[in-house]
Amino acid sequence: MSDPRNEKLADLLVHYSCRLRAGEKILIDYTGEECVPLIRCLVKEVYRAGGLPYVNAQDRTVLRELLLGATEDQLRFQNEYELAQMKGMDAYIAVRGGQNTSELSDVPPEKLNLYSRLTSPTLDWRVDRTKWVVLRYPNASMAQAAGKSQEAFEDFYYKVCTLDYSKMSKAMDPLKELMDRTDRVRIEGPGTDLTFSIRGIGAVKCDGICNIPDGEVYTAPVKDSMNGVIAYNTVSLEQGFTFEDIRFEVRDGRIMKASANDTERLNAILDTDEGARFFGEFSFGMNPYILHPMKDTLFDEKIAGSFHLTPGMCYEDAPNGNKSAVHWDLVMIQRPDYGGGRIWLDDQLVREDGRFVLPELAGLNPENLK
Repeated sequence: MSDPRNEKLADLLVHYSCRLRAGEKILIDYTGEECVPLIRCLVKEVYRAGGLPYVNAQDRTVLRELLLGATEDQLRFQNEYELAQMKGMDAYIAVRGGQNTSELSDVPPEKLNLYSRLTSPTLDWRVDRTKWVVLRYPNASMAQAAGKSQEAFEDFYYKVCTLDYSKMSKAMDPLKELMDRTDRVRIEGPGTDLTFSIRGIGAVKCDGICNIPDGEVYTAPVKDSMNGVIAYNTVSLEQGFTFEDIRFEVRDGRIMKASANDTERLNAILDTDEGARFFGEFSFGMNPYILHPMKDTLFDEKIAGSFHLTPGMCYEDAPNGNKSAVHWDLVMIQRPDYGGGRIWLDDQLVREDGRFVLPELAGLNPENLK
């Protein structure tokens, strides 16, 4: 018997997130057998909408074996055929299940960086040219990472993923308008004092269209404008390794000094290409149901009272000219239970200790979004 919560989620993904129209092609890409009940609901919903579904299944253990011996020519050819497939699609849904998130931890960094760089054209096409949405599927490892029982996590997951995103979208409008006209940003918190400009970049609402769960408004720093220091207070899983205590010293937009629990590994990522040491995104997080990190970017970057500041590639709809194979969303939570902090836009205090303090932005505080 199909879980009715999957049917509700499939309806949201197909009709709200992807705005699928009759005759359009959609690629459904999933990892892990536990995702199959949702994938079946998605296929049925696509057919009901008059669309044409295509399905890819992946496995991280297989990807690990491929990457350990991969050559440059092999990965270039892989990108060619994956890009050809993506160019035929109007929309894309990715569902990721509970395979070992550290499966790639023993793949040499140079192989992972080569893979990221050579397959990035397919990713860029998908991000820039299709209607796409990415999400996880609830499983035991996610429940463990969140510190919840399986049943409690599933209840949390469906609540987060199927909240009223149209209501959230309307509440985001004043923040987007404010960011659109902002020049200077200052961020202050424990170990953090950072300034940069977002002048002329423009802000983008993330309101359930591209990510589920969702809840952020992002822009990008003017590439060479950032100066100061930032000490992130959440862990981050990248290339199969859990980074902690990440700290950057930034001058004229470039990360000049970087440290973490594995400083060598951190700098190897930042040395992937020149753009990896500059920032491609700055974003406010505001999902009212997501309060604590669980080493899953799709959830962690939406934490209520957080922001993320992202080394690497900018998005096409908030461009600052930075190009990179890296796009690493690193999160800092500014609620009092994480040390607090403040954000100013053009010398006006906008958020303090994780709460928006301007009356026109009060609709984005958690009690008004639930």
